[in-house]
Amino acid sequence: MSRRSLLGRTAAVAAGATALTATAGGPATAAASATRDVDVAIVGAGLAGLTAARDLVAAGRTVVVLEARDRVGGRVVNLPLANGGVTEGGGEFIGPTQDRIKALADSLGVATFATYNTGKNLLYKDGRKTPYATDGLLGSVPPVDAAGLANAAIVQASLDDMAKTVPVDAPWTAAKAEEWDRQTFESWLRANAVVPSAKFLLDVACTSIFSAEPRELSLLFVLFYIAAAGNESTPGTLERLTETANGAQERRFVGGSQLVPVKLAATLGDRVALNAPVRTISRSGGKYVVTADGLTVTAKRVVVAVPPPLAARITYDPLLPADRDQLTQRLPMASVGKAIAIYDTPFWRADGLNGQVVSDTGVISSTFDNSPPDASYGALMGFIEADEARKLDAASEAEVKAAVLKDYVTYFGAKAASPTSFVLQRWNNEAYTRGGPVSIGAPGVLTQYGPALRRPVGGIHWAGTETSVHWMGFMDGAVRSGERVAKEVLAVL
Repeated sequence: MSRRSLLGRTAAVAAGATALTATAGGPATAAASATRDVDVAIVGAGLAGLTAARDLVAAGRTVVVLEARDRVGGRVVNLPLANGGVTEGGGEFIGPTQDRIKALADSLGVATFATYNTGKNLLYKDGRKTPYATDGLLGSVPPVDAAGLANAAIVQASLDDMAKTVPVDAPWTAAKAEEWDRQTFESWLRANAVVPSAKFLLDVACTSIFSAEPRELSLLFVLFYIAAAGNESTPGTLERLTETANGAQERRFVGGSQLVPVKLAATLGDRVALNAPVRTISRSGGKYVVTADGLTVTAKRVVVAVPPPLAARITYDPLLPADRDQLTQRLPMASVGKAIAIYDTPFWRADGLNGQVVSDTGVISSTFDNSPPDASYGALMGFIEADEARKLDAASEAEVKAAVLKDYVTYFGAKAASPTSFVLQRWNNEAYTRGGPVSIGAPGVLTQYGPALRRPVGGIHWAGTETSVHWMGFMDGAVRSGERVAKEVLAVL
């Protein structure tokens, strides 16, 4: 099964992008001891925070966006390559029903192109490499034994059917929410994916979608995530999460996905303050005081648009309600990295391969062809996820590179051993992310604390992809959350 999106590192922009550091009319680095007074202070210059700022400014409100990093984009980032190109270190794919990120990109003049999907996928299982077509009777499902395929199909249909009963705006109210939230996805799979090869397919799907192991996830959380993989008129399905063609990995952005937040930030100018990590949010005299490094902002309302675990690291005065704080203690980030090897050409295409692999072993269990639209060079991207990512958190970049290239050689042959360059994005080690692509829910979290996820606390409002009712964990979910929170704030200002 395939893989999708979301995630960030160093400031890197492609042709036509606006510089991310302080420039005339662009985002500015916070000056020492500066102060501002605005209608709304926004914490985080990812897609959620920038979208909220855009809508609030359009409605005539004054805003400032406080960003801890020296760049915008959050979990969406372009990584510079030695050959002058860029590749995506975080969220990169979009697909059907992801309407809001597409509309935003269109409005900013950022085009998309089809993810390379011509040729055969590779299944590497039990030490054997099997090429398989993606347009046959089974679609892109890896060709395991017939019993496993049959069992996996039943499991997938069951998950989709259960997900249809989960309200995306309040999954904790589903008729069987308590039952489903009492068990892990692993325990449910063990009872239902009874053929080993079917369990393998579902395990790979889980780590590819969540960058987490099945034992870490509540069944209810998984069902909500499936339900959310659609829009207001189209129910979510597991297949849409895992597929390339007609799925969440269908298209990429020309020039890299970070062009979208870069260009959006450029429309906001010096309303975006970089290098300004927020330390405290306090209420004083009917207003909120947001204290960041080098900048203090007073505001009528505050939008916190960062992942829940990072929002929890801000000091609040008065204290947040216990249920909100308990929620953020129980929504850890998953574990993910991306490794991209660059070659003179996408040589695997000549072998009839599309660059997509599903594997039962190695550091890299899923890959994509990350080459640019003109194929002027080749780029193999692999995800390092869940347990495999955590095993390498303390490893050197050289050690990670060696392990990754060993897998690439296993999958694509000796030519993969000698890339012209290699870039690595390790989200677990990012100071202002500490994992990715999304916060995950273990058993008991949604039913006990879910209502606190989006509920404002006084004048503090919550955004970010984790708060979206559609495409949670994706760029589209981040944009949707920004649009939702802007309406929420405007209704009370």
